[in-house]
Amino acid sequence: MRWRKKPDLYLALIRWDRPAGWLLLLWPTLSALWVAAGGFPGWHLLSVFVIGTILMRSAGCCVNDVADRDFDKHVKRTAGRPVTTGAVSVKEALALGAVLALIAFALVLTTNAITVGLSAAALAVTLAYPYAKRYVSMPQAVLGIAFGMGIPMAFAAVRGDLPPLAWLLMLGNLFWVLAYDTEYAMVDRDDDLRLGIKTSAITLGTWDVPLVMLFYLAFISIWTLALRDYVQGVLFYIGLAVALAQVAWHFTLIRSRTRDGCFKAFRLNHWLGFAVFAGIAVSYAVQ
Repeated sequence: MRWRKKPDLYLALIRWDRPAGWLLLLWPTLSALWVAAGGFPGWHLLSVFVIGTILMRSAGCCVNDVADRDFDKHVKRTAGRPVTTGAVSVKEALALGAVLALIAFALVLTTNAITVGLSAAALAVTLAYPYAKRYVSMPQAVLGIAFGMGIPMAFAAVRGDLPPLAWLLMLGNLFWVLAYDTEYAMVDRDDDLRLGIKTSAITLGTWDVPLVMLFYLAFISIWTLALRDYVQGVLFYIGLAVALAQVAWHFTLIRSRTRDGCFKAFRLNHWLGFAVFAGIAVSYAVQ
């Protein structure tokens, strides 16, 4: 029976039943891929970035759970994680994470040298993030860099260079990560205060809700201005309007700062990213 349970534990470790995490990574990466290619980027690059995104997010979960295992046992939401309970050992988790990262790296090797170099930088930031909350007052910014690396990688894979547009989109995406990961941090604020963990929800204090809204607006504004000369047609703006409507909905979810409301806002954030991507992809399709 033990060997039959291990695969289930590994799937729980990489949050296989919670695709929201890798979807938050995927939509801005695919948006950048479409913009860089001026439309559908081809099955090769699409496969590399979709599979690579899932693999790297899964590997990041392994590293994160090892780094946070002593904290997670004191937080109700995370106390049952496989590494925290000891159901999966530290060595097992790190080995699984290494295998997943190596497979992702093998995929990147089918692109070009610039993309490979960026993947190494992305891995370094991914490994650093779990420890940022011990020293950085806004560790969500570190996560924003890690979650945004797919954007310059997409441009590099398609074009072989890194135009200013890639970094501008990455900056805008950083604000989106600050928005939704602050919502996530608001769920555990009481536990994090007790444990001495640094998060944006604690750092921002009573300004958390208005600043989350400002982060959302910064993301949408930067992407709108950056892409207005690249994505033509009304469908792009319809996608942005749908995203803005979701921002307004998120305000109603988080304004009372309840755990359930904040977690729901975070968990459904990938639909906001999908709305933006859909507006971009459909706009190119009908040109």
